[in-house]
Amino acid sequence: MTEKEGATRRDMFGGVAVAGLAAATLASSAQAQKKHAPGAPTSPLAADYPKPPLPEQRQPWPALQSKMNPVPDCGETSYKGSGRLAGRKALLTGGDSGIGRAAAIAFAREGADVAINYYPTEEPDAREVVALIRKEGRKAVALPADIRTEAACKKLVADAARGLGGLDILVNNAAYQQSKESILEISDEQMVRTFETNIFAMFRLSRAALAHLGAGSAIINTASVNSYDPGEELLDYASTKGAILIFTKGLAKQLASKGIRVNAVAPGPVWTPLQVAGGQLPGTMGEFGADTPLGRPGQPAELAALYVLLASQEISYTSGAVFGATGGSRGP
Repeated sequence: MTEKEGATRRDMFGGVAVAGLAAATLASSAQAQKKHAPGAPTSPLAADYPKPPLPEQRQPWPALQSKMNPVPDCGETSYKGSGRLAGRKALLTGGDSGIGRAAAIAFAREGADVAINYYPTEEPDAREVVALIRKEGRKAVALPADIRTEAACKKLVADAARGLGGLDILVNNAAYQQSKESILEISDEQMVRTFETNIFAMFRLSRAALAHLGAGSAIINTASVNSYDPGEELLDYASTKGAILIFTKGLAKQLASKGIRVNAVAPGPVWTPLQVAGGQLPGTMGEFGADTPLGRPGQPAELAALYVLLASQEISYTSGAVFGATGGSRGP
């Protein structure tokens, strides 16, 4: 090839690349305009999400999402499904609000029947999720329960499998989080409750679910950025999240021969009821998420697609993995 011919070919392919980029840009612009068109369902762009300072606020534990300011976006009006979980049956703990709510909505819109567990006082938020699931023509099973005992975990799994007619997907998402500046301020009661909710229940639910899960099933655990970069004010919470990281990897090895995949999502700061129910130290809410490279907390809707992907067969060779969603901070 002569130098002239090479230059001509570079120009030709460069023109094609520029044209393709221009077309993609125009399509993206048109899509953005469509999203914000009057009367169209809104799907916020990342730049539209709330940034610090967020209003200082506090609710009694476990808090209601509907009373938060601003109310978290869990994809209620934006998530669009495409049948990726058609015919599947999923149980999610902490499914009334926050990340669990976002995953439950996404699962239903991807074609799954969904059972959600939640603390009994979270019934108002849970009713909203049940209505959204049923609006998609999917079966919704509401299962209020405190999951801190073995008996409660066994019953929850059995009720979910009976209500759904089986079980393919388990999402261990429920958590308890209370911020304290010093280990001296963490009571024995708080420490025990944190471990019972965050890791003991996950162990027990996963064990009970094995009677129903078969080849092609998935267990998805909610870990945290605190699993490997613990916040000093979250000593007990971070300890449980570190345990979840190891639990995920170890259980994945155990269940690989059965065709059951086990993975985890490790969120960074995400705007959920955990934060207003004692998850942040008093007076620090305005800073929440400000130290991430993106400069803001995540919204639950921004994590939903990760749970869908891990529940689907699209990454069937992936198990024992931890997927970060940290706003640009150091991930797993």
